[in-house]
Amino acid sequence: MTTTTPRTRRDATENRAALLAAARVALNRDPDASLEAIAAEAGLSRRSVYGHFANRDEMLRELITTGAGRVGDALRSIEHPDPVVRLALVASSFWHEVAHIRLMTVFAVRGPLKQHTDEALRPMRDAVLATLEAGRAAETVRSDIPVTRLARLAEDGLIAVLDESNRTPLDTAEGHRIAILSMLSTIGFGWRKANEFIDAHSELTLKEDQ
Repeated sequence: MTTTTPRTRRDATENRAALLAAARVALNRDPDASLEAIAAEAGLSRRSVYGHFANRDEMLRELITTGAGRVGDALRSIEHPDPVVRLALVASSFWHEVAHIRLMTVFAVRGPLKQHTDEALRPMRDAVLATLEAGRAAETVRSDIPVTRLARLAEDGLIAVLDESNRTPLDTAEGHRIAILSMLSTIGFGWRKANEFIDAHSELTLKEDQ
């Protein structure tokens, strides 16, 4: 009879965490990275992967679910009485949560696991939609586009910033500002007004620890 000891369980937990961390690195470098490449990145054998994941897609789904949950937690912590500031903070938070895995993020929202990503991001999207509706009620968000479409366009704009950063890397400060500008532009701000809005709100200033 095989006995599972606390050390064995701890090893298994550590190996799983190592595989997921390695997957983030390998997949952000190459979205088509194989299980062999991910295992090598983690310093483990390919066989060890199958002790934790049935296949590559299962690993990707866990990564997406975990990442979306982290983004959702960050966005749920955003509080501000002005819906426009909240939307700008959403854009900033999104950038800082996923900028280090930008290639993998673009792959997740556009690749073969898009349906799973859509489900994982639903809570975040619901929060953005509710904030847009609040902004529309306050007449600070454009009303010429249906709000559900506006929410999709806002998200597409943030993904486009990540995509551009994959082509020509953006530093933290530039990515932070462009993400906010993208959001403000989508909801109806001209570029001058958007820049003035950012400069007028200390909440939108890049913090040293970001």
